[in-house]
Amino acid sequence: MNTEPLYPVQESEKTHYRSIFLSDIHLGTRGCRADLLLEFLKRHTCDELYLVGDIIDGWRLKSGFYWPQTHTNVMRRFLTVSKRGTQVTYVTGNHDEFLRKYSDMEIGNIKLVDAAVHKTADGRRFLVVHGDAYDVVTRYHRWVALLGGIGYDALLALNTHLNHWRAKFGYGHWSLSAWVKYRVKRAVSFVSGFEDAVSHHCRQQGFDGVICGHIHHAEITDYDDIRYMNCGDWVESCTALVEDNRGTFRVIRWADEMNILAQGVVPLATVQRLRA
Repeated sequence: MNTEPLYPVQESEKTHYRSIFLSDIHLGTRGCRADLLLEFLKRHTCDELYLVGDIIDGWRLKSGFYWPQTHTNVMRRFLTVSKRGTQVTYVTGNHDEFLRKYSDMEIGNIKLVDAAVHKTADGRRFLVVHGDAYDVVTRYHRWVALLGGIGYDALLALNTHLNHWRAKFGYGHWSLSAWVKYRVKRAVSFVSGFEDAVSHHCRQQGFDGVICGHIHHAEITDYDDIRYMNCGDWVESCTALVEDNRGTFRVIRWADEMNILAQGVVPLATVQRLRA
């Protein structure tokens, strides 16, 4: 399998951030967009890298082993940046809960924890946690979550055929699985009060906000005095949460940016300026 960058990367094209947050990569599944993630990691550097849970999908690996070279390359990239001076913190999630028995250990310069505290450039304190502890379905009805995962895999397979025909008729890529999953997740979030629960916990613990994943939808919003930020995922949306040296956060929608580059609409430097 070809693992070269989709586009040649020059040193001047790399963008540096104070912190980068990635979640829900789901290595070990066919839906993981390891190719796009590798391209993102080659084009971006940071002082601190947080892996905010569900990086390795232990649930899927139990039912059937799938691990292509690109997934190994992602793990190698994490180890490489940690050796080059980036502080890498791996926050465990529900799909990689098998790692929780090793919490507070360092594995190849990567710190493994169940939760972390991130201090921003402007002095705010954020709880960094995957978020499954605040999801009623995941905590108390795991069989529902597992059943939903099977349905999601089927939707991912249907995506391939759907977009094949969309391309034939001149339409762009559209993700049925992301559309369905976002609405299901929003319904679950409404029932379980996911955002309210995590925000309430942060308020009680004296945090200024939370950085999480789990529901596969990147977002930056405020719940009264609590800033809620979600990293998104690397299965459908391919998003990252980044912090600059002023303590300003933004969501990078990498799949969208790569589509723009592939169409040759604007050069990479212009795309990078648009983030500012």
